[in-house]
Amino acid sequence: MLKIQNLTKTYTEGKVAVDNLTLQVEPGDIYGFIGHNGAGKTTTIKSIVGIHEFDRGEIYVNGISVGENPISCKQVMAYIPDNPELYDYLTGIQYLNFIADIYRISQKERQERIQKEADDFEITHALGDLISSYSHGMKQKLALIGALIHKPKLLVLDEPFVGLDPKASLLLKEKMRELCSEGSAVFFSTHVLDVAEKLCNKLAIISQGKLQLAGETSYVIKEKSLEQVFMEVAVHDTTD
Repeated sequence: MLKIQNLTKTYTEGKVAVDNLTLQVEPGDIYGFIGHNGAGKTTTIKSIVGIHEFDRGEIYVNGISVGENPISCKQVMAYIPDNPELYDYLTGIQYLNFIADIYRISQKERQERIQKEADDFEITHALGDLISSYSHGMKQKLALIGALIHKPKLLVLDEPFVGLDPKASLLLKEKMRELCSEGSAVFFSTHVLDVAEKLCNKLAIISQGKLQLAGETSYVIKEKSLEQVFMEVAVHDTTD
């Protein structure tokens, strides 16, 4: 579903943000992407979703090259950044209909999906309000509904649990599992290591732009906790 091959991204000041990164996400995977601040997580994610150009390597989404066919990739993908910027002067329902229009979802399907997701995330009552009146948590929920509305084959999230209350966090985990049970995949970054350890079937740890460890969760953590592995692998690497 997602294949990253030898991805390298260097910024204009010469900083290598991602260094020869290779990993693969299969259908059904909930794949956690772990690293300290500045490790290269967000740069990698923005390269996947077409925001950043990259210097070398290739990224494929559902077998399609991001570099050669970015629109085709975006049609089967959804992305939520760590701090989603929505259109403040639209109402919630206007925003969701706008997203549904982009993905060419029929009126019947969008009504059913919006109703279900808004009820699940408990923001149905606010869909007629301007987004500018929403709290951070409500904006996060609206962005999640917009991402789920077209049932993406690949859901890419950057720190998705920030700003969500415990109930919404639990619901998001259920939505991720449900999506993957239907053959899609989820790739997300997080600093919440205990969540990643329990939720993900695969993990990758990145440090200073380089992949340090990746594979099945049981292989990555072995007899330890993810926190212990992260401290040994990533934090040690930054102090060398």
